[in-house]
Parts: sequence; C-alpha cells; structure tokens
Amino acid sequence: MKICFVTKERLTDFWERTGGVDADVVFFPLFDNPVVSYERELKGETAYFEDVAMLSKAGKNVVVCGYVTSTRSLVRSSAVVAENGRILGVSDAITSVDGARNCGAFLKVYETGVGRIGVAVAEDAYFPEILRTLAVCGSDAVLCPFSGATGGAENVVLRAAAFSYGTPVCMCAQGYAFVAGADGEAAFSSPHSPVFFNVEKNGEFHLVEWRQRGFKKPPPATY
Repeated sequence: MKICFVTKERLTDFWERTGGVDADVVFFPLFDNPVVSYERELKGETAYFEDVAMLSKAGKNVVVCGYVTSTRSLVRSSAVVAENGRILGVSDAITSVDGARNCGAFLKVYETGVGRIGVAVAEDAYFPEILRTLAVCGSDAVLCPFSGATGGAENVVLRAAAFSYGTPVCMCAQGYAFVAGADGEAAFSSPHSPVFFNVEKNGEFHLVEWRQRGFKKPPPATY
C-alpha cells in the first residue's frame, strides 16, 4: 500500500500544486483551523468534504484528511475518507483528553480498493484498546491523523500496538510522518512533505494461550 504523507500543505494547496499524485493513499494531518461546519457544507457555502472527494477522483486513489468539525455546537476531531470521487465516511475521535473536543461514538474500518483501512483520529491513537479493535476488525493498516505530535510518546504507543495486534500503524501530523511496522519497529519517519512509503500488509496469525482461574462449568446434566 503506497502512501503519500502530506505534512506541510493543506489539501487544496497540495492539489493545486500537484494535480494529484501516483499513490494508493494520500494522507493529510488533522487541521485545527478552519472548523468545518456540517450545516455550511450541506448548504454549499463551503466545500471541504467535496475537495477531499475530488482529489481522490483526480488521483484515482484513497484520500484521508483530518478536520475539526462542528454540528449543532458539537466540535469534534474528525477524518474524512474518500475514494475515486466518493466520500466513504467520516470518522470522529471517540476520546477527548481534558475535554478539548466532543467525542464521537463509533470506530470505522473502510473497505477500499487498496485494502481495509482503519482510522484512529488524534488522541484515539493513545489508547491501545482502540487500535486493537481496529486490528481485530480486519484493518490492513491503521491511519492516525494528528495535528501536532512530538515523535516521542506517539511513536512508542504506535509501535507497541502494531507489534501486539499485527497491523501497521501510520501517523500523519503537521510536519511529521511516522509508520510503525507490524514487527514493532519504526519502519519509517520523516519531517519532509510530501513523502512516500510502501506499507506492507501483515497477514500472520499466531495461537496465543494462557491459563486462568475461574470459568468453572457445571457438569452436563443427565436425563
């Protein structure tokens, strides 16, 4: 899965400059400004979501772009996912650290022509149970759009999750891109933009067993 990380340009600027790129996925970070209003999008006053769809149509690929969204006074960190000109959906962050944003309700894995893509938005990536859920639901790769990332704690958390759950995890933050391979190693990192990396899907399964007290079952009834 060839991913183009665009860490230093907004989607419209990148599109105008390049006209699209040869990649399976074009991945943008989470932009804190502007706040995208669903109401204004539906009225046609803004076209941020449409731009995501149109860029995916121009490049005949998948585009994932993070935005702060607003609807009825609820402000969330979100990611718009589109493929070949069609919006597949919007993923909202389901966690909020220190009440910075409102929370969403659902995790999503997107079926695309290049594989199953799970999306963990911003601080969701700090919670192993979220990354585990996306992996268990069959993600070939998990994409994490961030606004800002230090490259410290995020790298450690994503590498541990990729190793434990067998799914590559990719982060695109403003000014920084990072990929944790399924072997737990840092497969790729770069401050440049745009930058490309081929993410290898991992299809290995292993039998994991342990002993635990409890679960005492009554003997089967006799008749």
